Amino acid sequence: MLERKARHKISEWMNTPKTALLVSGARQVGKTWLVRQCLRQAGVDYLEINLIQEPDLIPVLSASKSVRDLVISLSAVKNHTFKKGETVLFIDEIQEMKDILTQVKFWVEEGSFRYILSGSLLGVELRSLRSAPVGYLTEVKMYPLDFEEFLAASGVTADTINYLRQCFQNRETVLESVHHKMLQHFQRFLVVGGMPAAVQEYVDTGNINQVTVIQQNIIELYKLDFTKYEEQQKKLLLIAVYEQIPSQLMKQNRRFNYSDIRKGLRFERLENSFLWLTAAGVSIPVYNATEPRVALYQNAKSSLLKLYSSDVGLLTCQYGNAIRAKILLGDTSVNLGGVYENAVAQEINTHGFPLFFYNSHRNGELDFLIEMEFSVVPIEVKSGKDYYVHSAISKTVENPEYAVKTAFVFANCNVAQKGRLVYLPVYMGTFIRDDAELPVLKPIA
Repeated sequence: MLERKARHKISEWMNTPKTALLVSGARQVGKTWLVRQCLRQAGVDYLEINLIQEPDLIPVLSASKSVRDLVISLSAVKNHTFKKGETVLFIDEIQEMKDILTQVKFWVEEGSFRYILSGSLLGVELRSLRSAPVGYLTEVKMYPLDFEEFLAASGVTADTINYLRQCFQNRETVLESVHHKMLQHFQRFLVVGGMPAAVQEYVDTGNINQVTVIQQNIIELYKLDFTKYEEQQKKLLLIAVYEQIPSQLMKQNRRFNYSDIRKGLRFERLENSFLWLTAAGVSIPVYNATEPRVALYQNAKSSLLKLYSSDVGLLTCQYGNAIRAKILLGDTSVNLGGVYENAVAQEINTHGFPLFFYNSHRNGELDFLIEMEFSVVPIEVKSGKDYYVHSAISKTVENPEYAVKTAFVFANCNVAQKGRLVYLPVYMGTFIRDDAELPVLKPIA
């Protein structure tokens, strides 16, 4: 059984004041499975309904003007006895009923039962309603497995993972035998990725061919969503943008070139496609920041961006078996710069960091910028052996105007530090967190 970090958040919700729970995330990231596991583990009484599999229940929910109506209707249709103060109603695939979040406030206020909502494409379908039930809704957002979860699924012990985390935090060299093994796991992660079904197949059988079939099916499901939920004139652009991600990441600067889809195409024509793919959770946008300084959002230029896949395994699946075989064999003849960047972007995005990049004719380009501990942190990702060559990040660190405290270079290297520049194994992107908190203020006398 795959252990997911989101399990702890769902378990915490079950022991907190009575809000409803919204579990969101892209299709196939394991939302439904995890909610079921948490409910069963807690031993609570629950009723699960799926609005795609049971569309006849949508008018039943819509017509219920009170919790009493809701309970009477569902009890009759589903033959389930609701227990006041105990039963949890789990409604899955709520994107099929766009007004459901407006009802949750009244359900929660009535107080007899608890509610879990889940679905895909919520960032698209429920965008205008997300803020409606303020104070009545707790959201847990799920992603593909990060590398730490992948290691646990692969049988790496908690002691080893904690050791690696301490090496990251203390800037200590990893034992060479451990470092070598983690690089091997990382190579496999680039191919398997973090989609739960693919990881489970890899763990159970090691059959990468079957993993590939699973990934291809997920990609096709994503494309089906594009055509199912969007208008005709939009869906072709969505598919075109999504299918361009692998080739765009093979370019030297990774920036998305709109004319590769159609000559003369401009950002304004594609902006909604980028936003849709991001809201659906299938892509990660990285916008250009005009300066590497706080606040990056204020310096962002939305028309210049890089677009990464939400899952590196789905990305390499799109490249085909030849490249995947080279990755698994450790063949250095293929340029994996874009793949490595995607893996790092995926880890950082999963941990809640908005991502930016920086490009200057004078200073060069920085792969990523994030804000951590109230400061900008430049990040470079290197797939080759020349990871000590990085003039752009060096110039940024040395510029006193940017007040950079720390900068990271991720590569196939061990941990090392030179001044404010920290060299980290590429697999340590999974440990990046921002634990800094604003101070608690005392009343002004």
